[in-house]
Amino acid sequence: MLEYTSVAALCQAAEEEGTRLSVLVLADQAEELEVSQEVLYGRMEKNLQVMRQAILAGTMPDTKSVSGLTGGDAFRMKRYAQTGGITGGFLNRSIARALAVSEYNAAMGKVVASPTAGSCGILPGTVVSLLEEGRCTQQEAVMALFTAGAIGMVIANQASIAGAQGGCQAECGSASAMAAAAVVELCGGTPTQAAQACAMAIKNQLGLVCDPVAGLVEIPCIKRNVSGVTIAFSAAEMALAGIESKIPVDECIQAMKSVGDSMCSALKETALGGLATTPTGLQYAKLVYDKNL
Repeated sequence: MLEYTSVAALCQAAEEEGTRLSVLVLADQAEELEVSQEVLYGRMEKNLQVMRQAILAGTMPDTKSVSGLTGGDAFRMKRYAQTGGITGGFLNRSIARALAVSEYNAAMGKVVASPTAGSCGILPGTVVSLLEEGRCTQQEAVMALFTAGAIGMVIANQASIAGAQGGCQAECGSASAMAAAAVVELCGGTPTQAAQACAMAIKNQLGLVCDPVAGLVEIPCIKRNVSGVTIAFSAAEMALAGIESKIPVDECIQAMKSVGDSMCSALKETALGGLATTPTGLQYAKLVYDKNL
């Protein structure tokens, strides 16, 4: 049985087996849960389908959150992506997908918490983008989610995936690391390169606070999913280029825990600091609270 306490150890085990991390994890989890690999694969395939459905629903122009604070940006981004934009159509369409899932979450739609609802747009923004852009097969996309899940389990065991405990670095940072590893696998990288991508994704979001305006997972959470997608892609690109993190991945995870433990409560999902207490943030909160009185 695998121990989900070290990303480096998991990737080393996959290297020694001469296989992808996802293959190792699928076999291990099937044994742990006492189900067949086919059954477990089917469950993950359903998760992928939920992600794709959330993208479709979230890009509708009339998508609005219950609070009324957010919605419609995924539609705008998808339309803008048709122009190519500055960075090209692929990245902009990926951004639109991340926005779509996050906005659909705020509108009380069905999403996959990956690892949390607040960071639910990052994995779809990367893995589903590669699938829908013809860069991988559906089977490969499903398998990549097992790789992402393994990374998430290590982070949950060694640090935190909850904004209330570790700040947004624990949510969007973890999701970005999970996505970076999945992207590396989907693009033909090695398990060791996947570990390097994880480290670089975490380092680039170390210290990110959780400061939801009005206490809702909308502002700035939705747009942070976009930055998580772009960091995941850039971390994967660096790892695939042969660039390595000078700080090992598991030490990055420990650093994330240490930083999260050091954060004051005002910056951990309480809406008592950061953007939540700016004049505009407080105005939005008043609008939401007055509306619900």
